[in-house]
Amino acid sequence: MKFSIFQVSRKGGRLKNEDRMGYCYTRESGLFVLADGMGGHPEGEVAAQLALQTIAALYQREARPIVKDVKAFLTSSALAAHQQIMRYAGNKAMLDTPRTTVVAAVLQGNTATWLHCGDSRLYVVRDGTLLMRTRDHSHAERPRANAGAEPVNRNLLLTCLGSPTAPLLDISSPLQLQRGDRIMLCSDGVWGVLDDATIVHTLSSGKPVSDAAPDLAEMALRAGGSHSDNVTLIALEWEMPDVAGQDRGVSTETISDGVFASTIQAGMPSDSELDDLDDDAIERSIAEINEAIRRSASRKG
Repeated sequence: MKFSIFQVSRKGGRLKNEDRMGYCYTRESGLFVLADGMGGHPEGEVAAQLALQTIAALYQREARPIVKDVKAFLTSSALAAHQQIMRYAGNKAMLDTPRTTVVAAVLQGNTATWLHCGDSRLYVVRDGTLLMRTRDHSHAERPRANAGAEPVNRNLLLTCLGSPTAPLLDISSPLQLQRGDRIMLCSDGVWGVLDDATIVHTLSSGKPVSDAAPDLAEMALRAGGSHSDNVTLIALEWEMPDVAGQDRGVSTETISDGVFASTIQAGMPSDSELDDLDDDAIERSIAEINEAIRRSASRKG
């Protein structure tokens, strides 16, 4: 694999930055994760960090050197992260639980597959055009039937990790990547103040992602003003062409089998903690989600 990547997180007008992001890769696979701890609940930064650590730890366990079943991995690792957050809250006897959104993508072979929960987004840009983006789990993007004409609070989410109810997870079909495709994961501090057209134009401006990504972060901070949300994004270009004098890409061709590289902070859950997240517990959570989807589909029908 070969890709150019840049990640940035800037504190806006908030007391603290509860966003977390990072990526990991092996010789033949890459994981990219971003989480936005939710304000209005305690320790959102802890929820975001636990999400990253848990998903990265399970990726390290699974990617040898590829993840055999990407959709199953994304589902089980997100549910494991949810359970880690709930366990943390239980151990501290917290009256309210820490909560976070999450978006995670696995790239391997020539495909990308991603999962999201909440309103952290993933954008795919090809040849200067928005190919696709995730649809937020919010009342703004998924309005209720007969909701009326009253204004919708875009910050009101339908689901997240850490909520007492089982999280709703959207998983994409595998996308065949083409050379030059650009993918961005971002928090609502980016898309909340920059429309899709601006994001796509800046991301595909012809600049390398190492320039386009910080440009987007700076634009979002300026648009948000003194009350700007925290601004966090990861942007990558798939199999970027070689450019003379430019050495900003990541090539995994020289990585030995069994080697795992990561930008995600240390302090991951121990193997014993992850082992406690047994298959039965995860299967129960998946069954709960499937039942919720079935009931929702039945009501729409």
